Amino acid sequence: MRRDIFQAIADPTRRAIIGLIALQALTPNAIAEHFDTSRQAISKHLKILTECKLIKQEQQGREIYYQLEVNKMKEIDQWLEQFKKIWEERFNELDYVLLTLKKDKHEPQSSV
Repeated sequence: MRRDIFQAIADPTRRAIIGLIALQALTPNAIAEHFDTSRQAISKHLKILTECKLIKQEQQGREIYYQLEVNKMKEIDQWLEQFKKIWEERFNELDYVLLTLKKDKHEPQSSV
C-alpha cells in the first residue's frame, strides 16, 4: 500500500524517528531504545516511513540500518515553502501595522 508522506509525518513517533536517523543511520533496536514502546510498534512505524520513501534500509553485515532519504524530505520542504512565503508576507504586514501604531502612540499630540 502506498502511503502519503504527510500522513506518515503526522505521527509524533515517526517524526521523532526521522529526527533520530537524520543524525546517523541506526538499527531498529537502536531506534527502539529511544521510545517507551514495543519493538513491534517501532517496526510498524519504520515500515510506514519506508513505504513513503522517507527512510531507506541498508544491509551492513547482519544488521539493517535505517537512514533518512534527504531528497524526499526536500519534497516536503518545497511544498511547505509556498506557505512560508504567505506567512512571511503576513508577518511583514503585521510588523508594519505595529510600527505605525507604536509611532503614532509616541508622537506628541497637538492640542487645539
